[in-house]
Amino acid sequence: MKEIQKRLFFMADSKYAEFQAKLIPTVPPDKFIGVRVPVLRKFSKEFEKDPMCCEFLNTLPHEYFDENLLHSVLLGRIKDYDKCIAAVEVFLPYIDNWAVCDTLNPKVFSKHKNELLQKIKEWAASEKTYTCRFGITMLMTHYLDKDFKEEYLEIPASVTSEEYYVRMVVAWYFATALAKQWDATIPYIEGRRLPEWTHNKTIQKACESYRITDEQKAYLKTLR
Repeated sequence: MKEIQKRLFFMADSKYAEFQAKLIPTVPPDKFIGVRVPVLRKFSKEFEKDPMCCEFLNTLPHEYFDENLLHSVLLGRIKDYDKCIAAVEVFLPYIDNWAVCDTLNPKVFSKHKNELLQKIKEWAASEKTYTCRFGITMLMTHYLDKDFKEEYLEIPASVTSEEYYVRMVVAWYFATALAKQWDATIPYIEGRRLPEWTHNKTIQKACESYRITDEQKAYLKTLR
């Protein structure tokens, strides 16, 4: 898809590419074009109407980070749930960094909570780093508010990966769960249900949150 690459390079900011490369060490520096996210999102709205868009989504793997980021943004705009799930399943094995993974957030998922939960369980159980991370991120996004159930905490608690970007998202999930569902979540910290690194990182991230009270933070610090 050389034509798409040309368009992306036309929008490039070399300084931003250098900045991104420092934040995302799992991707070689020469794979960053440097298109800023707001610019990429604006472009995606125009590009999704282009006949080349379908070809782009069906052409994997991509060569550049920015192409993968564009892919994530485009998948997020698919309105049909079944088509979106199918496209996400195809794309997940090609994700190789946290930024593309965390950008993938289809809007249609919020309307299909029952079906989505089973897919989340499958993704979270994956041995592939970013498939697992995506599953936990979707659980955190859609099931920590009115659709929350205590049993859902077992999904990230059961993850045994030693991968940094998986352990970090589990800590992020539990820190967010402490902020939103304290009573159900605190037993996991009190009982040291998480691996030591994840346990301590959860407490650290929770103590950095403005959504957790000073009293809760003081108590969490006693559980380190």
